[in-house]
Amino acid sequence: MGVIVGPRVVDAGFSLMSVLLAPIPVAAGYPSPAQDYFDGRIDLNEHLIKDVTSTFVVRVTGESMEGSGISDGDELIVNRALEPKDGSVVVAVLDGELTIKRLRVTPSGVVLQADNPKYPDIRVPAMSELTIWGVATTCLHHI
Repeated sequence: MGVIVGPRVVDAGFSLMSVLLAPIPVAAGYPSPAQDYFDGRIDLNEHLIKDVTSTFVVRVTGESMEGSGISDGDELIVNRALEPKDGSVVVAVLDGELTIKRLRVTPSGVVLQADNPKYPDIRVPAMSELTIWGVATTCLHHI
């Protein structure tokens, strides 16, 4: 079961990172002619964070979401203002415990789905307390 280790608030005045932007796309297939300079900076906040007041960064532990490309040690950008939908990757609080799973809303009830066949899905019992804490929008995957 993947769990979260302490959400970190991304403050409105805080910049995740401003990095240099390559002027051309870089081929992942055959090499293309390279250029030796970069074309200014790109603000990752503009591309990764849509609502600063509702956005958090959480670190993932566990392997239950590997099928979605979310691995142990990755960070997720989570927006608490987004409405969770069937199929969303969410940070859920089930009976007081945090987990990252894919939300499935079925005719028979709510399922927190693991995206790794080694881990069972969690069928949320009717008497359980479930809160969807936020919706994951981006995974910062370490390579």
